[in-house]
Amino acid sequence: MAKSSSSSSSSAAAPVPALPASYEAALQELEALVDSLESGQLPLDQLLTGYQRGAQLLKFCRDKLEAVETQIKVLEGTELKPWVQE
Repeated sequence: MAKSSSSSSSSAAAPVPALPASYEAALQELEALVDSLESGQLPLDQLLTGYQRGAQLLKFCRDKLEAVETQIKVLEGTELKPWVQE
């Protein structure tokens, strides 16, 4: 009656890769992924997997940018001001 701690359903689907540690790492992975997708050399199943990973990375990057934008709004008041690097 007891189920084993190992799941047999995980062998049917590839494990989902972890999100990168930083925006820069995600952007680098996304750029490499786009290059491989645009090469036209990937089989259909890898294209689909690559597209799904790309969508995940794009959401991660957008979320990071939105979080930084929110922090800038908080630091500068209610109006978003351009950030100038010194």
